[in-house]
Amino acid sequence: MKRGSWFNAFAANENGAQGLAPQAREEISRLDDALYTLWNLGDNVILAWTFRAQELRFLSVRHYAIPESIHAETPPREGMTDTVKFINGILSGPKFLVPEMFDRVCSVFNAAAEVVNVSFRIEYDLDIELISSLVRRYSVSLVRGRAVVLLDAVEFSLRSPLDQMAMLNSLAYSVNSGYGQLMQKDIKINFARTTTGDGFYIWNRATTPEANIELYKLMMMVLADNAVAQRKARSSWVPKLRAAFHIGEHYEFHQVEGLNPTTFSYIVGQVTIDLSRMIERALPGQILLGDFGIELTEEKTGRKIRYDTLDFVENTAATLDQLHGLNISGGSIDNIRCYLTGNSLGRGRYMVNRYHIVDKHNTTRTVYNAKINIHRENARPIFLGIQTEDLRAFPAVRVESLSRDGEQTGSFFVRP
Repeated sequence: MKRGSWFNAFAANENGAQGLAPQAREEISRLDDALYTLWNLGDNVILAWTFRAQELRFLSVRHYAIPESIHAETPPREGMTDTVKFINGILSGPKFLVPEMFDRVCSVFNAAAEVVNVSFRIEYDLDIELISSLVRRYSVSLVRGRAVVLLDAVEFSLRSPLDQMAMLNSLAYSVNSGYGQLMQKDIKINFARTTTGDGFYIWNRATTPEANIELYKLMMMVLADNAVAQRKARSSWVPKLRAAFHIGEHYEFHQVEGLNPTTFSYIVGQVTIDLSRMIERALPGQILLGDFGIELTEEKTGRKIRYDTLDFVENTAATLDQLHGLNISGGSIDNIRCYLTGNSLGRGRYMVNRYHIVDKHNTTRTVYNAKINIHRENARPIFLGIQTEDLRAFPAVRVESLSRDGEQTGSFFVRP
């Protein structure tokens, strides 16, 4: 079987591969052929790699070995007290491991290293991260602390197939339009998306401290474009949306497309589960945020960064001047606000309501209701989301009113 130009697609999308000299490109292309053989159309997963001189060593396991290792009813191996934590640590860590750690991981999976001999020396000729990027296409990664947006077309399943096609095309255009708008302000989001059938999951591949805020801005611009399109539409093919935004962890992987791994990735994990359960309870036009607490480590400084949902929205709001002047359907942004809704305390001060919702599996989750107000020069304002007083139909079983300054905090139950 002959496969297509998978490596060309890889080189075109990886910064480290774009400037490769012809000889280096040929060498890494040969390495890709070797990894492709190990991968065997997705039957195997390449978890990690290391090297000694011109000998590259790869840990390749059957695709089912990861869950089997976690669910196996065997005592933990020496030096490993928590199998799940250890394996997730491998999946969330770098693909390149020092030889000692690589050997330890091989022993956990009871697997021997696959050796590939090359004619170059890694430390002199090719970048370690470039090879790790290549390995990721044949691997599974656990990503922590990443924001994901779920956009859902209301009553999508009730529409005809032709209407559904038009609705998804309209939503895809709004995503691309929002991305193009942010590019004008040099906000470069390396975004990815995958369909849910009646909408999209969208995430930012970047892992910078600003990546999650940039994704929230993309969500704003997508919803704004969709809102204007709804006003102008003469038919109902522009979908009414509901949106959910959450930060958590997920697994990321590539499926098989033809004879190659896909150029785009898929995600599945706790964050996508939470988003799907949140969106089930969201009202048409509503924007929900999950209740998250995040701790990240800055790569350059090692500094710990901690924030929760309220901090995140406040930090995002403080950067929105960056969007001033962007043109949305003939009106440039003059002022933009984003906030979480709650009851008024008077004098321009507000509580923040945290809602408890119960999903179809009888699991309780806590969420926040978000609003985004965009005022434009010489054009009608765009109001996104639902105000607190209009949430009577929102199926919350309990509401907590939170005050940032601690003066007042209370909770009350809502009758179903």
